[in-house]
Amino acid sequence: MKPAQLCLFAAAAMLGAPLAARTPEQVAEAALKAAPVWDGHNDVPMQLRDRFGNVLSNLDFHDTRHVPTGEEGGFDAMQTDLARLRQGKVGAQFWSVYVPAGLSEPEAVQTTIEQIDVTKRLIARYPNDLALALNSADVERAWKGGRIASLMGMEGGGSIGSSLGVLRQMYDLGARYLTLTHSKTLSWADSATDAPKHGGLTDFGRDVVREMQRIGMLVDLSHVSEETMLDALEVARAPVIFSHSGSRAVAGHARNVPDSVLARLKANGGIVMVVALPGFISEEQRQWYASHQAEEARLKTLWQGQPSIVERELKAWNDAHPAPPATVFQMADHVDHIRQVAGIDHIGIGGDYDGMPSGPQGMEDVSGYPALFVELAKRGYSQQDLEKIASRNMMRVLKATEAYAAAHRAAPPIERRAGD
Repeated sequence: MKPAQLCLFAAAAMLGAPLAARTPEQVAEAALKAAPVWDGHNDVPMQLRDRFGNVLSNLDFHDTRHVPTGEEGGFDAMQTDLARLRQGKVGAQFWSVYVPAGLSEPEAVQTTIEQIDVTKRLIARYPNDLALALNSADVERAWKGGRIASLMGMEGGGSIGSSLGVLRQMYDLGARYLTLTHSKTLSWADSATDAPKHGGLTDFGRDVVREMQRIGMLVDLSHVSEETMLDALEVARAPVIFSHSGSRAVAGHARNVPDSVLARLKANGGIVMVVALPGFISEEQRQWYASHQAEEARLKTLWQGQPSIVERELKAWNDAHPAPPATVFQMADHVDHIRQVAGIDHIGIGGDYDGMPSGPQGMEDVSGYPALFVELAKRGYSQQDLEKIASRNMMRVLKATEAYAAAHRAAPPIERRAGD
């Protein structure tokens, strides 16, 4: 055989030979290199308020594993810092400018503005690592520059003080999503974890959704009731998001998304960013918590006016009935179910770090995201699937939201008489 024929034979053999199989770790690593994690919800701004009073001079955000608790002399770890965000392959982050649901509307509006301010100051303080992002082009620019794109989301409709004018001004300040409710039902929207009053959204609530989409603000349906989810989907003409929720079929917590909503998400184009909070992803832990609450109520009835006995007996119960752990495998179960009902194009990641005591085993803080992607790769998810979950689905949703707003730029603002 001539040398030229030998070369052709070798080339043909190489083309015909199957590629060496990649390990799940290699698949996950390649996916996160091509498409870093875009996380839907992180509560660092709340920690800045509670621990530091929004004063950043004593904060080293490179390492927050030993920082003030906010109580006299107390120190413990946060779940987020720059080093661990890098380890977790996070490339874009929605920072939650959360304020407590119990604040009056004027207090909520002021406090939200203060949280936007401290978040912007945090981003500006670390220009080599963080970049303020107000649109999809900013996110892509940050990625090219090796920085973490930093967006802001409001958590709870109290932040707009029942005012479309305030909503528009919050957008101008940089807020790019609004979670319609938090833990309490509002005058215009029912929460998932409070008594319903409206059967979903009121007429004003529907106008909030319409105006958000007109200006290009993402409608976030985490925390709202099933009826509010369905009402919002009825009104929405651009994709909606669930910034940090799981599947209710996998774990029955009211904060999770029922199949009735997942089934409609494909037509809307929206996304469920799967949460890591143990009580939302573990049905066993949810059942344990219900038993714990029942035992506490029983002890308080038996030992009225004797809190020391209640405390002693409840500790004994806890020692005998430790909380079951939540795991990265359970978080992957939520991804599996959402894929089955809504499809691979409608899944993202929304950890809720620094808004919970700990993430699940193997994902205790933001450095743990690769563990989830390795587990999904072990379950047969392709690199393309993982890239979609990590950030490509969220990028599509944001671009669609921006395109809808651009197409309706000439539409007038929705107006309501002050006080209506």
